[in-house]
Amino acid sequence: VREDATLGENCIVGRGAYIGTGVELGDNCKVQNYALIYEPARLANGVFVGPAVVFTNDEFPRAINADGTIKSSHDWTPQGVTVGEGASIGAQSVCIAPVTIGAWALVGAGSVVVKDVPDFALVVGNPARRVGWVGHEGRPLVREGETDWRCETSGRLYRQTPTGELNEVTDK
Repeated sequence: VREDATLGENCIVGRGAYIGTGVELGDNCKVQNYALIYEPARLANGVFVGPAVVFTNDEFPRAINADGTIKSSHDWTPQGVTVGEGASIGAQSVCIAPVTIGAWALVGAGSVVVKDVPDFALVVGNPARRVGWVGHEGRPLVREGETDWRCETSGRLYRQTPTGELNEVTDK
């Protein structure tokens, strides 16, 4: 854990994990063994980062400038990965900054995230693509009608908006 990193209460950081300078972890986050979280990443409360996950921070990586001189910290601006509340990033996934992973989303193991992931989305593959929706429990949702989705574990109902977002229905 590097200087100026902020870890919330009850965070767990596994063996060999790297938390970069100024990275922010909310409360109750779990960062598994050998995960690499480079600054300026921001993780909300309750985020799970699986083993050997990598959050990059350089949108256009190069070791040298065009004139052959070695790049320094003044030659680039770090880009961050932002992760919403309760989201889970599966083992050996790579999140290419700048990217935002929505609240309660689930990134399947080995995925390469190159674009933003909506709240509650289940994404897999290289590049990661949405293959379904998950609820707060992390289990795939089952379609109920044209716009509704239900968690068979909790019974919670979610509704897809005309713009493709998914929201929990709280007015039961």
